[in-house]
Amino acid sequence: MLKQRIITAVLIVLALFAALAYLSVPALSGVFALAVLMAAWEWANLSGFASRTGRSIYVAVCALGMALLAWQSGLYAEQNFLVLREIFIAACLWWAIALLWVKAYPLSSGLWGSKGARSVMGLLVLVPAWLALSYLRSLSEGVYLILVVIGLVVAADVGAYFTGRAFGKAKLAPAVSPGKSWAGFWGGLASCLTLMAILWRIWPDGMPISLPAALGLALVTGLASVLGDLLESMIKRHRGIKDSGNLLPGHGGIMDRIDSITAAAPVFALGLIVAGWV
Repeated sequence: MLKQRIITAVLIVLALFAALAYLSVPALSGVFALAVLMAAWEWANLSGFASRTGRSIYVAVCALGMALLAWQSGLYAEQNFLVLREIFIAACLWWAIALLWVKAYPLSSGLWGSKGARSVMGLLVLVPAWLALSYLRSLSEGVYLILVVIGLVVAADVGAYFTGRAFGKAKLAPAVSPGKSWAGFWGGLASCLTLMAILWRIWPDGMPISLPAALGLALVTGLASVLGDLLESMIKRHRGIKDSGNLLPGHGGIMDRIDSITAAAPVFALGLIVAGWV
């Protein structure tokens, strides 16, 4: 299982680097869209749609939502900065609500446990994340920014894993994800801050924001990545399944790999705007 997991991870990384290096902005946005729609297929099951017809309709609705946001924001034409900012603000407000639901689980399931509510949750998770990633890539330093947000998510995950194994006793969210600890949480955030401090130091021509602003950006992005992971864990626990799918050998489904990035991407995008990077 470990060998299979490593092979899959290496292939994903190689595919990502190739896409970032060789694909145009619209083409890469299309790749992101494909990944998100595959995740939507899995989320439809998390929502309670068991039939292929129901899941296909859900994917179509997700695609329509992506097209609507792209049109409203002028993603592929003259970008409407104010609309983009408002969308990212709304996405962050949604994740604030999600945090309250995760903290209150299982009592909170009375608010979101229905098939309809979980379906809407999936759209709020997936569609803004796609827009954020596409927007980041459209910026002049887009390739680097995509790598930064992914790097922060990986740093939070790896830091949490090792510190959690070494010191993890107090549980972070035992009702949602018993394996996560407060030690891992703090270790993950420390890893994010360390990575950002290094990047700020070595960034070509210097980052256009101060070190405190960069560290603040890393902090909120790391926090969001943890929340994205916990939210999907909560939905899977409510649904009674271990993995969102089986497409990625050793890793589960697409949603299991992008859960953290779905929260981190819109938070990171808004953070760039607030910090004055763009």
